[in-house]
Amino acid sequence: MFNMGPMLRPTPGNIITWILLAIGLVVTIVRFTQGIGSVSNLDDNQPWGIWIGFDLLCGVCLAAGGYFTTVACYVMGMKHFHSAARPAVLTAFLGYLFVVVALLYDLGHPLRLPYMFFFPGTTSVLFEVGLCVATYLTVLFLEFSVAPAEWLSKKFPFLLTYRHWIEKIGILLTIMGVCLSTLHQSSLGSLYLIAPGKLHPLWYSPFLPMFFFVSSMIAGASMVVFEGMLSHAGMHAYMDKKHLSQADGVTLSFSKAAAFILCSYFIMRFVDMLVHGNAPYLFSSYGAWWLVEMFGFVLTPAILYAKGSRDLNVPLCRAASAMAVCGIVLNRWTISMIAYNYQLPAAERYFPSLSEIMVSVFVVTMIVTAYRFICYHMPILYEHPDFKEDH
Repeated sequence: MFNMGPMLRPTPGNIITWILLAIGLVVTIVRFTQGIGSVSNLDDNQPWGIWIGFDLLCGVCLAAGGYFTTVACYVMGMKHFHSAARPAVLTAFLGYLFVVVALLYDLGHPLRLPYMFFFPGTTSVLFEVGLCVATYLTVLFLEFSVAPAEWLSKKFPFLLTYRHWIEKIGILLTIMGVCLSTLHQSSLGSLYLIAPGKLHPLWYSPFLPMFFFVSSMIAGASMVVFEGMLSHAGMHAYMDKKHLSQADGVTLSFSKAAAFILCSYFIMRFVDMLVHGNAPYLFSSYGAWWLVEMFGFVLTPAILYAKGSRDLNVPLCRAASAMAVCGIVLNRWTISMIAYNYQLPAAERYFPSLSEIMVSVFVVTMIVTAYRFICYHMPILYEHPDFKEDH
């Protein structure tokens, strides 16, 4: 039942994983015994740092592949994307699950996490984000639970009945997922609407919610391609013929979609900058950073995606996906840390401590470790032989 050999073998990758997990565990103990000030550089000027900017904003956005793929596969009827659905749902589930874990470092008291359900602030955008994330995490768990149900079905036969009913309501779960994603992906941008004097004008806009949602679609398409590339490199032996035969088609189709969305996003951001009269800021250091983001990590991957999908060049599409994912991370970091409090002197600006960075690395390492464990044991990259007729 358990295949722990690949994870316990003393390979360079596993050794690095063990070291990162050990360091992260030590920092975690220090944070929860000595307080947040012992491991972070947060202050009154910057109450949200890398744990929000990377773990939350990037984590939620990069987990968008779940709703993007399930809508394409189950709502739009593109059955040739079926092989990408379970890996995308797994990535999304782990992403949202460990977003909650990362929030505990910022919150401090784990028992205070459910406070919002008992003392709802219904006029708060943050309440809406928390409620949607909690609900969508439940939806993702139900969508993902089909895989462990198949894995354990022979040992626990009652799981066959559970799996049957989850499959019956699959389309309902997918619709709920896309509705909830539309809400909280955009609301993450709404959080910064109350800080027009703190966020640099090149990134501040009344349309931040729309920009966050559209960029989550970019992240969703790009993560499917990027994750597929990594899975093929590390777990090729765990894929069946169907997954291997559909892999290039999935990559090219999602690349074509990503090219259109990236071009639309580039035009929206550029027009927004011109309409709000922010062109003079382009001749400053922040303007140079904006141009790097827009031309280097939005327009360039859009062109690479378009060329790769047209020429059936899978490696080029995969390179574009890596650039697009880096662009999403860069955008979220810029909004939450680099362009935030831009008016403060350099000495008063926030820079994450090594301990803060290690917590984020620890969270990412746990996601990768959990993903590997699940793929080694459950039918994620292959179809379970007892349930092939159901797909």
